[in-house]
Amino acid sequence: MRNIYKLLTITTALLATASGCTKYLDINSNPVVPQIVKAELLLPPIEYQMCNGTEQDYTRSISKLTQNMAGVDASSVATYYWEQHGYPGASDVGGVVWRMVYFDLGINLENLIKDAVANQKYEYAGIGYAIKAWAYQIGTDEYGPLNITDAFTAGQLTYSYQDQPDVYAKVREWGNLSVKYMNMTSPVNYAPTLQATATGDGIYKGDKTKWKKFVYGLFALQYGHLVNKAEYKTQYADSVVKYVGLSLANETEDASIYFNAATYVDANPLGPLNAGTSNTGLLNSSTGYGRQTTTILGLLTGGVRGTPTPSPTTSLDPRLSRFLTPGLAVSASNPTSNGSPIYNAVTPTLGSNLTTEPTVLGYLPSGQTYYNGKYIFTDKARYPIMTYSQLQFALAEAYFIKNSNVGNTAAVTAYRNGISATFDFYNQYGRTALTPDAAISTTEISNYMASSEVVQLASPTDLTIADIMQQKYIAQWGWAGTETWCDLRKYKYSPTVFRTYYQIPTATLMFGKYAYRNRPRYNSEYVWNAAALNAIGGLAPNYNTVEMWFSQP
Repeated sequence: MRNIYKLLTITTALLATASGCTKYLDINSNPVVPQIVKAELLLPPIEYQMCNGTEQDYTRSISKLTQNMAGVDASSVATYYWEQHGYPGASDVGGVVWRMVYFDLGINLENLIKDAVANQKYEYAGIGYAIKAWAYQIGTDEYGPLNITDAFTAGQLTYSYQDQPDVYAKVREWGNLSVKYMNMTSPVNYAPTLQATATGDGIYKGDKTKWKKFVYGLFALQYGHLVNKAEYKTQYADSVVKYVGLSLANETEDASIYFNAATYVDANPLGPLNAGTSNTGLLNSSTGYGRQTTTILGLLTGGVRGTPTPSPTTSLDPRLSRFLTPGLAVSASNPTSNGSPIYNAVTPTLGSNLTTEPTVLGYLPSGQTYYNGKYIFTDKARYPIMTYSQLQFALAEAYFIKNSNVGNTAAVTAYRNGISATFDFYNQYGRTALTPDAAISTTEISNYMASSEVVQLASPTDLTIADIMQQKYIAQWGWAGTETWCDLRKYKYSPTVFRTYYQIPTATLMFGKYAYRNRPRYNSEYVWNAAALNAIGGLAPNYNTVEMWFSQP
């Protein structure tokens, strides 16, 4: 199905750029090759691009900054630049979400909304504005300033940028338009069309109630980024509470992209079919991507509130064996223990001397022809966009800060809901491998929830912001790259909040500082729009280390 998505995306983009050929189109009208593509045909490729755009930046760039993943070879370009919070110069790595916002979605999404509004297809209009709000939120949280005024003006060659306060406000405006259209009734019933496999809504099958919840969840996450603002405690925390309450009710309402996985063109890009090709840039011979890190391994082996178990073979946290892979081979200094494979991990920037490093992506190990995949890294796994668990952690954070955690049972309840929901998420969506791991049992869940790694409801004052943010890190591991990076940046990469995050020596950091933004897409902005970038300081070598508005006081 993905090849259809790609063809439609390319076709509609070419049609959209033909506005200067009006006379040509007037004399070549052809009902077989329509010049105005309907919203119904535009939606599937647009939803696919939500996955395609974020996945490429997450796996190649942001996952290294968040330490979700790392590379084995410390001297590889991928490791040298991104794990050291640098930038490789004239490169579009880290610029794919920019391309997603302005090209892959771009005019196609504008045309979807235009057709939907003009022809009273209110479901499509609501979905279009929801996706637009989401895309610009993802974009501004990765790059900072965006163009929200005239990006699609015909004939214009250069563009200005508006800073985050304006973009955040525009996201809310588009989100509210989405809700407005979702509350309207179309003269034609589009439910059957939206539920169809090939031309329908691959996220919520046209369920307007769930799309409204998605928008409210987006609002909650946006306000949750502003914890350093003076208004957070008195205003924005209340907004988080309000919008989480209006959003996803449980993990069955998560927003995600579906795949049939008949071939690699219709398979999860994080799965083996794609990881063994050049489609994601993660070649199966690459040593620069996709390995599990000491950061996540430590959190899953006692490091949330205690000391991680060294060279673990198992863990009280049942997510360890479901999320990560044990060593496929070991070095002389790291033998197996009682015949049980040891869970190994890469320390970011340092690489590894292990003979064969375990992987987390649906990565095909060198010399092998089959890899089962694991968790969300399988061909049929749903690609998450937003989950109930991440919203519960945003809610816990809001309650914690607003009430200074004095006897704060509301914060502890939301925090524990978030943890429990990660087990629900795995059992519902994380078992799509050809040979899946066992479901997480109620006994395993109960034992972990009663352990010292989890704050108990009877002791609400034991809760810390580190408890909340580290469990949110686990819940989002492997997919919510931008949101995880927002969390790290708003807490300034704090070692007391993110206890297992490897603190990179200043001398190792490429510019002596941690990264706070990615650079805009090189082949559009730096090649064609450099003057506008210069106006916001974007030509400085260390521009990626400049802190963005959302995380500042």
